[in-house]
Amino acid sequence: MLDIILIGIALASGGGGGPSGTAVPEADTAAAAAPSVPGGFEAEDQTPTGKFTTATEVRPILQATQSNWLAVRDYEGQDWIYFTHLLTWRCGLHQVQYAINDEPLRVLELPPCDMGLAQPYAIPTDWVIYETRPAGSVRSMRVEVLYDDLTTESAVFDRSQIAVQ
Repeated sequence: MLDIILIGIALASGGGGGPSGTAVPEADTAAAAAPSVPGGFEAEDQTPTGKFTTATEVRPILQATQSNWLAVRDYEGQDWIYFTHLLTWRCGLHQVQYAINDEPLRVLELPPCDMGLAQPYAIPTDWVIYETRPAGSVRSMRVEVLYDDLTTESAVFDRSQIAVQ
């Protein structure tokens, strides 16, 4: 049901609009190509597929749901950082990088999109969707998204903005 709602949001927004939610955007350069692209990525065809596998299709969803990009939960005496939302909408992305507190950015490994499936963005059942840290150690997180059209978006979150029960 959530997928239907998000698809409706994406279609209604027509690919435009800024991020919403409680995240504090660090920079939003979605309208311009990145001047220096890491890893030698190239822009991909943006013809909509109807399967939400291009930046044109997933950007409106990720912008509208930016406050859901990450989640942190205190569980079993550890901080569990969940990347489920970004992993789900990874088709249309080249790369996701994240930093915990003041640590350097690191690349979040993304599973490939399986275009042979009806939902190519389905997360493989054996994929790890979280990272654990010592309890209470995650104070903030920064995320940088590189779309497959070479535009970028980033956000900074305080723990209180992404904490779940």
